[in-house]
Amino acid sequence: MDQSQCVAALAALAHAHRLRVFRLLVRNGPGGLSAGDIAAHLQLPPSSLSFHLGHLERTGLIRARREQRRIIYAAELDAMGDLLSYLTEDCCGGHPEICSSLLPGASASERRAGAGGRSSR
Repeated sequence: MDQSQCVAALAALAHAHRLRVFRLLVRNGPGGLSAGDIAAHLQLPPSSLSFHLGHLERTGLIRARREQRRIIYAAELDAMGDLLSYLTEDCCGGHPEICSSLLPGASASERRAGAGGRSSR
């Protein structure tokens, strides 16, 4: 991933509806959801949803596939991984172990320890 791809992906996610769509698709995994199911879950009108799905698809964050008469959308998990890698590739001046607390599933105490032990309290 290069800087322009990163900026495009972040810009796509910097809209509340698109972020909600992406997070829903991530939760549903590679099986994805139909456009109708996405619209029902998020209570978005189909015309608005189509616009947002198209934007996410152009950045490579989601992909579409046809199953009979339905179009199924799924998060492109490799693209998400590339984005996270790009954002953290120079993490902490050559000490990548500090960034391990950024991984999904890290507990709050691990995140505080990764930030030098600072707490938000």
